[in-house]
Amino acid sequence: MYTQAMDTQGKEPEDKTLRSVEERALLQRFDANIDDGGFIEAKDWMPENYRRTLVRQISQHAHSEIVGMLPEGNWISRAPTLKRKAILLAKVQDEGGHGLYLYAAAETLGTSRDELLAALHSGKAKYSSIFNYPTLTWADVGTIGWLVDGAAIMNQVPICRCSYAPYARAMIRICREESFHQRQGFDSLLVMMQNGTEAQKAMVQDAVNRWWWPCLMMFGPPDDQSPNTAQGMRWGIKRVSNDELRQKFVDATVEQAKVLGVTLPDPDLKWNEERGHWDFGTIDWDEFWNVVNGNGPCNRERLAARVKAWEEGAWVREAALAHADKQAQRQPKAA
Repeated sequence: MYTQAMDTQGKEPEDKTLRSVEERALLQRFDANIDDGGFIEAKDWMPENYRRTLVRQISQHAHSEIVGMLPEGNWISRAPTLKRKAILLAKVQDEGGHGLYLYAAAETLGTSRDELLAALHSGKAKYSSIFNYPTLTWADVGTIGWLVDGAAIMNQVPICRCSYAPYARAMIRICREESFHQRQGFDSLLVMMQNGTEAQKAMVQDAVNRWWWPCLMMFGPPDDQSPNTAQGMRWGIKRVSNDELRQKFVDATVEQAKVLGVTLPDPDLKWNEERGHWDFGTIDWDEFWNVVNGNGPCNRERLAARVKAWEEGAWVREAALAHADKQAQRQPKAA
């Protein structure tokens, strides 16, 4: 899902830096550690391209969590029951927490949170394309839980083994919570499909029809069009390729759709006995790149909401800094 950052902002420039003898030794030690399946900590030496790739991926992941609060947050005041409202409040709060974990992980690489957010607000940094689609009905909330969070889990579980240890550690808790979100979304849809009116069932099918293809795009472009996947996998930042993750998601979701009683909107979807996988239709990559480049249904709305929140929250940040300064002044000076 959030490793779209590897593919949507161009190919990382090749590192042609002339290195000293000491740097070459450090690079050899780094490569050996990666080859052995080891982890890199924040204070360890690392190549500059490795650092830049991580900042780009982790920051995009963090931005996606924060922007991802908006489509569902839009429905908190309109949830159909108190129970569903409480569940949705908890989920949106979880997403905010995920963003904070990830911004903290990115900061360990030497980039401040202010820099990360400035890049988002200026449009320089990206977030997942999926969050630029509107939530038109209550069924969209359940469908996001089932499909969007399901795709997120498929992508994020391998990141728990990312070679950069602070990122990997953050992902362990995030994946546990995302797994709960996926089950909650599935349960919400199942209730509507089993106990709902015909209009509610039609609402669920309509939501699935609209979200299915954008969810398949979440994994990023095909492997042969992914400029940074090979290097990302070489460094252990990315563990599974885009196409492998997408296929795994389709295989799992087809069976879940049968339980729900919904139809996936792909006439080419059929079981391939020889491959042992489900074949699926052609993805509209023109739509994907159009959304990535800022021309999706909600791109401007989402970015404007984040900029507005940042500007209106300035007084909170200023007050927190003033309080911290006052507390520091009260501390006794060291002898």
